Amino acid sequence: MGLSISIATGLYGISFGALSIAAGLNLWQTVALSALMFTGGSQFAFIGVISGGGAGSAAFSAASLLGVRNAVYGMQIKQSLRPQGRQVPWMAQLTIDESTAVSLGQAHMDEKRRGFITAGAGIYILWNLFTMLGALLGEQMGDPAVWGLDGAAVAAFIGLLWPRLKSMQPVMIALAAAVLTALAVPVSAPGMPILITAVCAAIFAVFTSGKVPNATEHGRLRSVEQEPGQEQE
Repeated sequence: MGLSISIATGLYGISFGALSIAAGLNLWQTVALSALMFTGGSQFAFIGVISGGGAGSAAFSAASLLGVRNAVYGMQIKQSLRPQGRQVPWMAQLTIDESTAVSLGQAHMDEKRRGFITAGAGIYILWNLFTMLGALLGEQMGDPAVWGLDGAAVAAFIGLLWPRLKSMQPVMIALAAAVLTALAVPVSAPGMPILITAVCAAIFAVFTSGKVPNATEHGRLRSVEQEPGQEQE
């Protein structure tokens, strides 16, 4: 599972590399974003703001707000895998949506750790390799508008969002964010609409966290209901 996700996600890095060059970043800035930031949603948000004429500070703020979710993943991984102190820095770098999902989806500790490392390290290596490839190709493409890359960042971001719309709540949040962004565009500076929307989403997440059981908790509840004589782990 970790290897297959690594290949699928890593290949997507070629899109980021090309779009980053189209947004005005050079090769080494693009490579640095993938190597250091290493979180797809935040990276696309960063270059989206830059390509729209926004300031670097607005791009950084938008990317940081979208990256807050990784801190939540980090707490889950630390509680689940119990890493030693010297392991924390590199494990923190590899803590993304995919590595967290693969790890927490396993039943046994060895599989949880193997899934985390396989998915995290695999995606990191392939994402950075294909980012560089996409950036090199992007430098040879000339005017990005000719290839449609001037609007591709939006399409790529929607591609990241779409698989997460699996229930009514995220669908309603996405619709509300789209409306809020559309309202903010005419009255705010470039780069600010996505920042405003991200702040509102973060506030919503803070006030609703802990109110909805996650899938694991649902599974445990169903198990207890079906087998009332067994103790809950």
